[in-house]
Amino acid sequence: MFETVLIANRGEIALRVLRACRELGVRTAVVYSAADADSAAVRLADRAVCIGPAPSRRSYLNAAAMVEAARQVGAQAVHPGYGFLSEDADFAEICALNGLTFIGPRPEVMAALGDKSSARALMSRAGLPLPDGSVEPVPTVEAAVEVAAGIGYPVIVKAAAGGGGRGMTVVRSPADLPRAYARTRAAAQAVFGDDRVYVERYLTDARHVEVQVLCDGHGNGVHLGTRDCSVQRRHQKLVEEAPAPALSAGTLDTIAETALRGALEVGFTGAGTLEFLVDAAERFHFLEINCRIQVEHPVTEMVTGVDLVHEQLHIAAGVPLRWRQEEIRPHGVAVECRVNAEDPDRGFAPTPGRLDRFVPPGGPFTRVDTHGRPGYVVGPHYDSLLAKVAVWAPDRELALDRLERALGEFEVAGPGVRTTIPFVRRVLDDAEFRKGRHTTGLVDRLLAAAAPGSPDPAPATTAPPNA
Repeated sequence: MFETVLIANRGEIALRVLRACRELGVRTAVVYSAADADSAAVRLADRAVCIGPAPSRRSYLNAAAMVEAARQVGAQAVHPGYGFLSEDADFAEICALNGLTFIGPRPEVMAALGDKSSARALMSRAGLPLPDGSVEPVPTVEAAVEVAAGIGYPVIVKAAAGGGGRGMTVVRSPADLPRAYARTRAAAQAVFGDDRVYVERYLTDARHVEVQVLCDGHGNGVHLGTRDCSVQRRHQKLVEEAPAPALSAGTLDTIAETALRGALEVGFTGAGTLEFLVDAAERFHFLEINCRIQVEHPVTEMVTGVDLVHEQLHIAAGVPLRWRQEEIRPHGVAVECRVNAEDPDRGFAPTPGRLDRFVPPGGPFTRVDTHGRPGYVVGPHYDSLLAKVAVWAPDRELALDRLERALGEFEVAGPGVRTTIPFVRRVLDDAEFRKGRHTTGLVDRLLAAAAPGSPDPAPATTAPPNA
C-alpha cells in the first residue's frame, strides 16, 4: 500500500477519500485553492498544499501544480476524486511520467474511453448494444442528415468529447438539424476544445441505469449491481438508488453482466461505471463509461457492504481484486439525494452565500457525506453540491420514507442560500416515482406542473436528452 496519497480534489469527495486513506493507514495530503483554505479537508489532512487562486483553471485543473504538490509531500499516488482532472488522460500520463500512480485506469485506456465516439466503437466491438446512430463522428451536416434519415426522428446530436450533460441537442424534425448540428459543434469546440459530434436515435420514456464495476490489473473483475439515476436536472443527477427499481431480475442481471464483460474486454482497471438507457420494453443501450468514482457511489456501498474507495486504493497499489462475483450479494435498497445550493424555481441557478445554520440529519441507516458546516461560505467558483444524504432500508418503500424523514430534519439557512431539498421532497412524493415508473422526463414534468398558470400535466411521454 502507498505511504502517502495526494488528494487532488475538494469538497465532500476530498473528505471521503481522506477518511478511506486514514482507515488504511495511509498518510494524506490535500491540495486547496485560496478559496478553500479553511475547508474541512485542509483541517483534517496530514499535509495541505495551496495550488493557486480560486478559479479552477488556475488551481484544481492545474496539472503542473498537482504534480509539484505531490513532490512536496512525497506522495506515491494521486487520487483525483470525481470532476476536475479525474478523467483527464493527459493528467494520468503526466502522473506516470513523474513516477506517480494515478488512481484510475491506464492513460491510454482512459483516453480511448473518455472519447464518447471511441468508447462507443470499443463497446460495440465488445458486443454491447448501442442506440441506433453513427458510431464514428459525423464530419459534415450532410452526413448528419443522412444518418438521421436512416434512423428516424427525434435524434440527438452529441459532442464526442462531451460530459456533465453538456454538448447535446435534441432534434425533432429534419428542418431543425442543420442549425442544431452547427450549434452543437460550436459549443463542443468552445467547451471541450473538440468539435467532433455524432448522431444517435433519441430515446423517449427512457430510464437511466448504470452498473458499478471493479477491475484489477490482473484480469479480474466484478460488478456490484445496478443504480437508477433517472431523476436529473440539466442532465445531471438529483436522486439515485440501488438497485434500479421496477425492472425484471433478468434484465438487471443481463445489464450488469454485459457491463462487466465490456469493461474487461477494453482493459479497464479501477472503479468505473457503465451507463445505459433502458426503454419501456427493457431493451438497454450503452451510453458511456465513467473512469472514476461516481458521486452516487454510497448507494452501492450501502447495499453491498463494499468500500469502493478502499478497493480503488488496493487496485492501484497492484493488489489482486479482493472480491469474487459470488461474494457480492446486494441486500435491501439504498436511495441518495444531492443537496445542492441551487434554486429550483430559477432553473436550478446556484445560490452562493454564507451558511449561518447547517444541521445534517441523523438516525438509523442514514449517511451524510458533506463538507458543509455553520460559517461555511458557498462560493461561486465550484459545483454547488453541499451534501449527499443516503439511506438504506430492507425495501424501497421504507427507504423512500426514511429519506423523506431525513430531509425533513436537514436544516440549511443563510442569506440568499436556497437548496434542492424542497424539490427532492416533491420527487419523493410523486406517484410515478413512488411506483418506480419514472423516466428521465420526471424533473421537467414537475417543473412544468409548478409553472404559474400551468394546467395539470399529462403523464410525461418524452425524456430530456440522453445524458
